[in-house]
Amino acid sequence: MRAAAIQMEAVVGDLDANLELSERLADLAAADGAEWIALPEFFTTGIGFVTELADAALAPDGAATDLLLDIAKRHGVTVGGSFLCRDADGEVRNAYLLATPDGIAGRHDKDLPTMWENSFYVGGDDDGVIEAGEVTAGAAVCWELMRTQTVRRLVGKVDLVTAGSGWWSVPPWPPKAYTRRAERDNAALARRASEAFATYVGAPVIHAAHSGELKCGMPWMPVGFQGHFEGGAVITDAKGTILARRDRSEGPGFAIAEIAPGRSAPVAEPPDRFWLHKRGAVGAFTWNFQRAHGRRWYKRHTSGRPAAKPAKARIRATV
Repeated sequence: MRAAAIQMEAVVGDLDANLELSERLADLAAADGAEWIALPEFFTTGIGFVTELADAALAPDGAATDLLLDIAKRHGVTVGGSFLCRDADGEVRNAYLLATPDGIAGRHDKDLPTMWENSFYVGGDDDGVIEAGEVTAGAAVCWELMRTQTVRRLVGKVDLVTAGSGWWSVPPWPPKAYTRRAERDNAALARRASEAFATYVGAPVIHAAHSGELKCGMPWMPVGFQGHFEGGAVITDAKGTILARRDRSEGPGFAIAEIAPGRSAPVAEPPDRFWLHKRGAVGAFTWNFQRAHGRRWYKRHTSGRPAAKPAKARIRATV
């Protein structure tokens, strides 16, 4: 199977621009022979602590779903990605949808929001195993690649892992010697998370990503965030060998490679703890204080609002 992992440079909060970019990059990947295409996490909005994202969640049957269905039918491919999805109960979830030419094969809601993401959605509790024709896929979104519980729900059950992230850098705040070191560790972890995850699950990983700069606010802090997105788009085999990578410095585009879907014996055992990888003091502190802020902010500003509607409505593909 020829698989492509999309790397995009989203305009945070601009639904129309991001839907158009997602479609253009997916079309290019399909033209290059991709049969399976992964779009990144938050492909409709990008991510940052940008308050406008409270109003940017789309309906489950809205423009993001229409786009995935249209790409799948026009090109005869399987395509997936996650977006802020406002469900009928008024709550927003980070929903990963997988579309085939026959329709939506399944959905996975990211289990735990990361840091400031708590301001914009709540977590899910499904297993992320999606039957897509002859292939059983496992969906893993960003820091789900960091958790042992993701390994437990997917190992031995999936033929490939379809993933996407919006992983940001550590800003160069004082003391700069410390934050520079923390960023080196963060960047290295972002680069190796997909290949390490493949070794724990025993299946190829198709990981889409965001690139580019990010400027936004910071919860409970008088200074803003200024940094960039990490990791890059990457495709690995079941043993974690890199088959294709698009570095974040290369900007929008895609990594593409031939993969062999299937279930292999994992070559590594996950550690006996919550996190697959140690996060360091900055990651641990930020995880906890932004989660506390975000849950309060979500209840006040995000929950219960109407679904967003892009200015340019899409015509649903006939399936």
